[in-house]
Amino acid sequence: MLKFDRQGLIPTVIQDEATGEVLMVAFMNDEALKLTRNLGYTHFFSRSRNAIWRKGEQSGNVQEVRDIFVNCEENSLLIRVIQHGEAACHEGYRSCYYRRLLPDNSYETVAERIFDPDSVYTHSQTPQARAQQSIELEKKLRHLYGAYLYLRDHDLSEESNTSRLLQEHSQSYLVSRLGDELQELANVQSGEHFHVDRQSDTTLEGSQVGYWLLLLAAVKKIRYDEFRPHEAVLDGYYDQHDSGWSLEQRQNCLNLLITNEPTMIAQGLRIGFALIGWACAEAQVNPLDPAEFDLAQMRRKGLVGQE
Repeated sequence: MLKFDRQGLIPTVIQDEATGEVLMVAFMNDEALKLTRNLGYTHFFSRSRNAIWRKGEQSGNVQEVRDIFVNCEENSLLIRVIQHGEAACHEGYRSCYYRRLLPDNSYETVAERIFDPDSVYTHSQTPQARAQQSIELEKKLRHLYGAYLYLRDHDLSEESNTSRLLQEHSQSYLVSRLGDELQELANVQSGEHFHVDRQSDTTLEGSQVGYWLLLLAAVKKIRYDEFRPHEAVLDGYYDQHDSGWSLEQRQNCLNLLITNEPTMIAQGLRIGFALIGWACAEAQVNPLDPAEFDLAQMRRKGLVGQE
């Protein structure tokens, strides 16, 4: 059993899977470790901010987990990752170990700086950061949608409940289930719906909302580029909306999705994904996390491969 220290933390070494290079060392608490395992991307606990953070949430340089190892005394972790983006260090270097200690105790910088940290971290909503998020999220959502289209076009009902739902083509049922999940997502933000904690619950319910939205899109044969869900999520995340907006848009979303007009359905889909982004902003969850959660579930079931 893992041994966390008195502060509930465990030191974690991050190593590049391909090169073996040590990229960084950080701390995880139990919740950060659970998020890392469930979502497949590294999360850590910041002692200075007293908060969980997802590696790459501002820079876009995320770390995709490949293996997690435990040391002999069960008091530290080694995680091998695929480093997306060239720099793991918040100072803009490939590795946090970019300086050599010299005999006189001074440092010698032995690596080239890849990005300017001031331009990346000064504002979390810089155009560069949002553009990187958009690229990443589009890749994930296209991957998911492609899997659902495959399950629609190939009857795997005996192996996959999702395939069965797509074979049945029940638009009214899918909209009804979506309505339930939209309500639960809103209730997480108001504190009326609780499983683990607000962040984890937002990720879970956001992934469920995205699931039913993509199933509806597949059933109604709406092309990805007709509703571009990654853009809608980020619009909802970065635009400032209150709970009154979310209530109004939730009903608007459902009204549009029950129609048979493709352009109206596409509009309803965009609103639904914007509501996911809104909830992520409310709960201070990275807007990529719900899609990552859904992909992790699909991988475990063997329905999608690695991106």
